[in-house]
Amino acid sequence: MGRSVLVTGGNRGIGLAVARRFAANGDSVAITHRGSGAPDGLLGVTCDVTDSAAVARAFAEAETAHGPVEVLVANAGITQDGLLMRMSDEQFLGVLDTNLGGAFRTARQAAADMVRLRRGRMVFLSSVAGLHGSAGQANYAASKAGLVGMARSLAREFGPRGITVNVVAPGLVDTDMTEQLSEQRRARIVGEVPLGRSADPQEVAEAVFWLASAQAGYVTGAVLPVDGGLGMGH
Repeated sequence: MGRSVLVTGGNRGIGLAVARRFAANGDSVAITHRGSGAPDGLLGVTCDVTDSAAVARAFAEAETAHGPVEVLVANAGITQDGLLMRMSDEQFLGVLDTNLGGAFRTARQAAADMVRLRRGRMVFLSSVAGLHGSAGQANYAASKAGLVGMARSLAREFGPRGITVNVVAPGLVDTDMTEQLSEQRRARIVGEVPLGRSADPQEVAEAVFWLASAQAGYVTGAVLPVDGGLGMGH
């Protein structure tokens, strides 16, 4: 039987690829968005992950349609790049509140039903930047590194209840977000990747899907890089 899956920020890029991968498996998939709607075959729920009340409403909508959420993919994220000396408090804290705080709020909301069911999968979308570092992205890298510590803490907290919590750390992926990179910066990043190319969102989706599968039932607290080798050793 298909599971109830919720993907935050699932209306485009990696999130959409993840949502479609679960839907192709026969799962019932809800995605959060901030007003853009959802593609055919996916249930769209409006949600600002920085708002706990909005997160609660989104889960309630998903549960009404599909039953209690059994798989949470915390993917919603933003960037506000800038060099440290020019970065405002708002730029720094805003990125942390969305990327890290949003994962915290959605995990907290999902946990109650998962604990009651004594099963569940949580997968957080981090980034190679969180482990490797990235000049001009102190806020983004800090938020993505924080996901690792949070996931491993939750893995210990919820493991006895049959719930796994893992992290996928993509590298350079072909999405709307990375299309904003200059050709020079893209070439520099690709030049550091041992495989010599960027990733397709579907390649990240497959890693997320596996971590949420029965085959990964004994995997928790892991950080799975999908970065072409860019972050090796971290």
